[in-house]
Amino acid sequence: MVPPHWMFLPALPLTPNGKLDRKALPHPDADQLRKTYIAPQNDIERTVANIWAEVLKIDQVGMTDDFFELGGHSLLATQVISRVRQALKCDVALKSLFEHSELQAFVQAFKTSSSVHVPLVAQERSTSLPLSYAQERQWFLWQLAPDSAAYHIPAALRLKGDLDVPALERSFSSLIERHETLRTRFLLEGEQAVQVIAQATPLSITLDTLAPTDELEHAIKKYVETQTEKLFDLQSGPLLRVKLLQLATDDHVLVIVQHHIVSDAWSMQVMVRELIELYTGQIQGLNVALPALPVQYADYAIWQRQWMDAGERERQLAYWSQQLGGEQTLLELPLDRPRPLEQSFRGAKVEFSLSDSLSLSLKQLAQQLNVTPFMLLLASFQALLHRYSRQTEICVGVPIANRNRLETEGLIGFFVNTQVLKANVNGQLPFSEFLQQVKHTALQAQAHQDLPFEHLVEALRPERTLSHSPLFQVLFNHQNSGQPSKEHLTELSVESLKWETRTAQFDLTLNTFESVNGFSAALTYATDLFERATIERMVKHWQTLLQSIIKSPQQRIAELALHSADELQQTLEEWNPRVTQYPETGCLHQLIEGHATRAPHAIALTLGTRQLTYEQLNTRANQLAHQLIEQGVGPEVMVGLASERSLEMVIGLLAILKRRRCLCASRSGLSE
Repeated sequence: MVPPHWMFLPALPLTPNGKLDRKALPHPDADQLRKTYIAPQNDIERTVANIWAEVLKIDQVGMTDDFFELGGHSLLATQVISRVRQALKCDVALKSLFEHSELQAFVQAFKTSSSVHVPLVAQERSTSLPLSYAQERQWFLWQLAPDSAAYHIPAALRLKGDLDVPALERSFSSLIERHETLRTRFLLEGEQAVQVIAQATPLSITLDTLAPTDELEHAIKKYVETQTEKLFDLQSGPLLRVKLLQLATDDHVLVIVQHHIVSDAWSMQVMVRELIELYTGQIQGLNVALPALPVQYADYAIWQRQWMDAGERERQLAYWSQQLGGEQTLLELPLDRPRPLEQSFRGAKVEFSLSDSLSLSLKQLAQQLNVTPFMLLLASFQALLHRYSRQTEICVGVPIANRNRLETEGLIGFFVNTQVLKANVNGQLPFSEFLQQVKHTALQAQAHQDLPFEHLVEALRPERTLSHSPLFQVLFNHQNSGQPSKEHLTELSVESLKWETRTAQFDLTLNTFESVNGFSAALTYATDLFERATIERMVKHWQTLLQSIIKSPQQRIAELALHSADELQQTLEEWNPRVTQYPETGCLHQLIEGHATRAPHAIALTLGTRQLTYEQLNTRANQLAHQLIEQGVGPEVMVGLASERSLEMVIGLLAILKRRRCLCASRSGLSE
């Protein structure tokens, strides 16, 4: 495939070892991808062009520029739509940006919607406030499993340099005052759960230290894991935990843990970004004024209920009921262990990266087929699950940020919603055609993304069980950042840390990460169901499948390669014994007699702890055959054999064959 654009350098950057230093390579300039600039001609075009430029962080956008070629992706598309809706006072569907990715076509596709609009505004505060629908489900899950850390959201940052701990405390205190969710707890009033917002109080951070060790990195990971797995009490709070580990006077590890009921992955990014901004101001003696928040999460929870009650619930539920109605089948993947009656949420993960060549080929193929990398990777994953399960309906859960209003972009709270994307997989269908089906499903789902997952479960009424999640058992999550981030502050560098995951919310969760350097991924699995070797093999199968898709996207799904050449060699040849030539004449009992002569002490039969050699087997069969003669068994006499599975059953069979008689076998106790 031809690269989309070229960069010329006087020399390639090298590492001290003389190898190519990929991290030092300059990032491609998005302007190289742009077509001849055509300026917007009217106010609407200029407004939308400015919105694109603001979101994409580029200087200008022309009428023929393509949103995705300029670096856009699904999350940025959501931000564009929310800004367009607010600026132009019209309802623009998110899918219109995917279907019309050039600016001119996007503007021409605008249509005014007749749907009911409920304004999202600040509400008066009372002593107790309703939960959002997502919070209600989290409350229910916490009551079922209060001793599980499966719904904790952690972040760990390595801080190197001169850390001002009091300034850090003041920065966190400002965050807690700014975001009500950071000081919210949950109580029962009668049979209804409510959220109670406490007054802001200063945060105090104590310094932890480690015992002397020769394995510092391992000790740091262990510390982070321990802090991540400490449980929250939703009723007493707080639901934000901040811990600081001092490794040296100029080296610290900051661990931030929140419960999912008050946060999500987007919220954690908001927190870290604002924390860095506040801390920078604190150490410089500046009074940082962050942009005022138009609303708080509790206002969103009230608005969400009003909007759903105004008719939006029925509109979106009708779509999802049509998509997912009918029998809800369990995804029957081959498991290493029986599914337990109740999920323990114990898990682990396998992390890996796709090769540079494969990553580049995937991005180019997505562009050629007019789909996003998310759609391409999702389709490949659903094809893999089809090949593993042999089921034609593959339902996969997909989290969506659900921040399609400008007022919610800067909030900390539990906004993320889960969609169930069902694919009808026919093994005889070319993958390229299947990919278009997945694209259509994804676009339709984005147009109906606001229906709370909890309402969908209530409407479809799947069989309730504690052994697996309802409606789907496998989750796919695509993110647009796959590398550890590094940021520099005054006299302080910040780097995100990794640690072992010990929880799993679902049977499988495939997280894919897209960056300028390519794709990386992590496959999280329930250790109650799978062995690590099984998951590692599945990872290899998925990578082989992707290579096959790149090579021939028109190939039928059933014919796409799963096994590498080495795996096929091992399976078909190394694991199979060499072909042994047996005599073409002679009966079974004669072959056994011959083997008893050649190797009398070789083991012929094993059952539990009992064994018989060939000599013992042949001798006992001969003894029984002579007893048959003494009983008058002659020609044309049928001999019945009634026996459970045992060594004696084989002895009896051989004895009958030695007398050259017919055999009528039955289970013991079924005939007299």
